[in-house]
Amino acid sequence: MLVAFDFDGTLSDSEMTVLLGNQNGTAQDMADITERAMNNEIEYAESLRQRCELLADLPDEQAQAAFDEVELRPGAAEVIAALREAGHYVSILTGGFDRGVEAALETEGVEVDAIVANRLPVADGALTGAVEGPLIEGTKDDALEVATAIVGEDRSDTIAIGDGANDLPMLEVAGLAVGFEPKPAVEPACDVTVSTMDELYTLLEERDVL
Repeated sequence: MLVAFDFDGTLSDSEMTVLLGNQNGTAQDMADITERAMNNEIEYAESLRQRCELLADLPDEQAQAAFDEVELRPGAAEVIAALREAGHYVSILTGGFDRGVEAALETEGVEVDAIVANRLPVADGALTGAVEGPLIEGTKDDALEVATAIVGEDRSDTIAIGDGANDLPMLEVAGLAVGFEPKPAVEPACDVTVSTMDELYTLLEERDVL
């Protein structure tokens, strides 16, 4: 079975762009833009570009310091490890940034099978203010489709777990859509909702996934 997690707001309650914004005084602006996007008030791609523009000229060493602050939620590493031990393919599909995801996983000593994320280009030792990657304009249903093709799974045998508006595409097409404290605009697309990783673990046990 293929299990696809969102990252910011789901596996982690760290908001990467806010942590980055803390480094140059733009964190509140970041949070305001993020909230509008998660509530489906502005397009996700536009919100991401707006936030990344605020990071132009941030020294890369400060960016790495922010990425190193990204943490998994309590119990998230245990869920990931249990899924992989049970033989499932675990992927992270996030509009966040690969370096933050990798840092958080490394801190917990846990691995996943695939990370689909965006990147912040660096030039002359500083962020350029641009953003690159498959999940800017691309949507998570497309990423899920690619992952199922790679793994050879039927899409009905997938589980998607997310919380925000940009998770809607994968939640709507997954075999089981799990909302992790989902935003009001997202909850109708969820088959079931949870509010902790312990609840998610129990749910997966009840569904004979673990």
